[in-house]
Amino acid sequence: MSDGFIKYATARAMRRAKKIWLQKLLKKTIILLLLLGLLIVGFATYTVRQSFPQENGAIALAGLKAEVTVQRDQWGVPHIYATNSHDLFMAQGYIHAQDRFWQMDFWRHIGSGRLAEMFGSSQVTTDKYLRTMGWARVAQQEIQQVNAEMKAYLEAYAQGVNAYLAEHQGSAISLEYAMLKLLNPGYKPEPWQLLHSLTWGKVMAYDLGRNFEREIERTILLKTLNLAQVEELFPPYPQDLPVILPDSQKRKTGEQDDFDETQLIAAHLTDSQLPITQALATITQPMKALEELIGSRAIGIGSNNWVISGSRTTTGKPILANDPHLAVQMPSIWYEVGLHCTPKNSECPYNVTGFSFAGMLGVIIGHSDRIAWGVTNVEPDVMDLYIEKINPANPNQYEVNGKWVDMQLVPETIQVAGSKPIVQTVRYTRHGPILSDVSPKLQQFPTKGGVEVPPKYAVALRWTALEPSTLGYAIPLINRAQNWQEFRQAVENFDVPAQNFVYADVDGNIGYQMPGKFPIRAKGKGRYPVPGWTDEYEWQGYIDFEQLPTSFNPSQGYIATANNLVQNNYPYLITTDWVYGYRAQRIVEMIAKSQQILSLLEVELIQGDNQNLNAQTLVPLFNNISLNNPRHEAAKQLLLDWNLQLEMRSPAAALFEVFWKHLLANTFHDQLPLEYYPDGGDRWYAVVKNLVKKPNSSWWDNRNTAKVENRDEILRQSFTKAVDELERLQGKDPKSWNWGDLHTVTFRNATLGKSGLAPIEALFNRGAFPTAGNGESVNANRWKANKSFEVTDIPSLRMVVDLKNLDNSVAIHTPGQSGHAFHTHYTDMNDPWRKTEYHPMLWEKQKVDANTTATLKLRGK
Repeated sequence: MSDGFIKYATARAMRRAKKIWLQKLLKKTIILLLLLGLLIVGFATYTVRQSFPQENGAIALAGLKAEVTVQRDQWGVPHIYATNSHDLFMAQGYIHAQDRFWQMDFWRHIGSGRLAEMFGSSQVTTDKYLRTMGWARVAQQEIQQVNAEMKAYLEAYAQGVNAYLAEHQGSAISLEYAMLKLLNPGYKPEPWQLLHSLTWGKVMAYDLGRNFEREIERTILLKTLNLAQVEELFPPYPQDLPVILPDSQKRKTGEQDDFDETQLIAAHLTDSQLPITQALATITQPMKALEELIGSRAIGIGSNNWVISGSRTTTGKPILANDPHLAVQMPSIWYEVGLHCTPKNSECPYNVTGFSFAGMLGVIIGHSDRIAWGVTNVEPDVMDLYIEKINPANPNQYEVNGKWVDMQLVPETIQVAGSKPIVQTVRYTRHGPILSDVSPKLQQFPTKGGVEVPPKYAVALRWTALEPSTLGYAIPLINRAQNWQEFRQAVENFDVPAQNFVYADVDGNIGYQMPGKFPIRAKGKGRYPVPGWTDEYEWQGYIDFEQLPTSFNPSQGYIATANNLVQNNYPYLITTDWVYGYRAQRIVEMIAKSQQILSLLEVELIQGDNQNLNAQTLVPLFNNISLNNPRHEAAKQLLLDWNLQLEMRSPAAALFEVFWKHLLANTFHDQLPLEYYPDGGDRWYAVVKNLVKKPNSSWWDNRNTAKVENRDEILRQSFTKAVDELERLQGKDPKSWNWGDLHTVTFRNATLGKSGLAPIEALFNRGAFPTAGNGESVNANRWKANKSFEVTDIPSLRMVVDLKNLDNSVAIHTPGQSGHAFHTHYTDMNDPWRKTEYHPMLWEKQKVDANTTATLKLRGK
């Protein structure tokens, strides 16, 4: 045998052995990777699931006086049964913490201006803004004033939260804490305090009442527009739109076309071209940072509620409906819960179900065994900006009626994760905190102008929410009210934020009440910043509760509110910036048409209505506009044949909304600053409705072209651009166009879901989901024409209550009950919510028992 053959055979054997070895190694590697993968998956699954709440069995809680039963239904809604008030609210605190503690922790840090403790230096600017507002300081004052009963309730609630925290830490509380540990290893949630529940109300008041933004916007616009032009962009409430209490013909107060002293100030600001316009603009910087956290809420988005008398329903008893509109959030701002005393008695007078806030006791919106209620935002003018004269020799003094007065100086220490604390001094005048201290450019203010302008100045904010509130009292009092009189006594405490309450009871009564703090001004209407160095523009007090708008069993048989004008002849100023009533008009049309008797199903259909009243104004104009292009003419016919419903699958709905975006851009972008490009909301419906009656208005002309455009030319250009955009986005065939694929909603975790890190965002965010409607349809899924078609504000819950049989009541909110990513109830309400479907609001104990999927016993130890 030759040496060559031996070498060949040896080499072949070695190659074969190496191949076998590599195969074994590969096999072992695969097995190892599989095992490692399984371990990672197992660890990830354990990490994710360890924070899921215990829903069955028994848990011993120190402090409970007796056993509490918590029965959860298929939607994850807990129905809590307790023998005394202490245990009822302690159990509510415990259950809230089980499902939503990360949300609670985050919101309490907003309320106290302590975000940098959690998220580091990136939140220092926001904390400075929040500390300047001083919500926690106001809440501390409220604690000192709260009565013994309410204090006991709040303490019981806190005790329940803390009982949960005592047994859970880090990722066992929520998955977010596992992620936060990578960014801020030393963070550990502190115990819950009364303060944390009360600051919730301040955050909501801010979210629902930022009307000082309009003061800033109008003042900034005066830099480039004259007063008449600015007022044209903020038109008075249209005479042809409904009011909540239609009992008079002529408005006497709050008309924007009344010339008053505040408009004189606006004229002076225009004449002198004051750089305060640039300075005021800087206030919006921390405001926008806060919006990133709590949601960007468009002015004009609000809520719907209505109540229909039994004379107009198939049941013979009232039907009450409510759908509050709030920023898209993950998890839901609402937490559905039933609170039941067993038995109901004087010590434990609660038997109620509905929607709560995680972090606050009781039910905010819902029904008891006797009454039902719903709310919409009044959107009142309860914020005023004051220009203060500052002593050139002492920056901590300001002028009051010719005398220098010391400011109140409040030191604040901001703890910053991973860095040294920052000391901030908040300065107060008699009007409130100085916002210019968190906006350095506000230090620039000249000495000329029609109004005497100080060489040194500051801008202070007066706001009803910066005074002690009784909101905390209102919720348990509403929850145990048995009739209209007790209900009114309860809502009198619901002072900030001001709301439109509708009411119904099992006896067949319906009612409306507006509670709240509304300033009575010595002069002016709060539309522009005013001088603070005299008493000319001071608040003289608040409107007495007994003078606030109210109605009980009106002859028309229904009451409907959608943030619109309340009453024509009301003698006091509530605001000059009412939501313009397009949603209200559609609701009233559907309730009142042909004296129709309405069923529960028909009320649900009203909540899901997508009709566009803006299209009702604009589409007919195309009957007389030639587009000179077969493609565009075919698309135009699509609009002319449209039913005006903004349905998800509708090509015409997509075409109209894209056209609306381009119409606003072509009409206004050449004359307005970028930050105030039209968002397309209700105010712009009213502006354009007025403008189309003036086909040669200067607003139609594009100042960037040599040609002078008129209305029809801008309509033609906008329509052409809309067709081109849809063909680019959804294809040449108009049948393939649809509104839902453009108009999607994505639910983002308010903190880690906006981190910019895709893997982390993917853990917590869900979407995008197609939706119908827009901000001014009854089904109010708001998008912003100056941003994108993405939904920013939604009907955060829908509720329909049958006062004939409470077990027929239905509700839905979104995305789900749970705040835990990957939990069954994290997003299980999305699809029914998008389709305007509901789940039963289980009520009678037998119904709850029959639909219970988990039962937990809480016992004392």
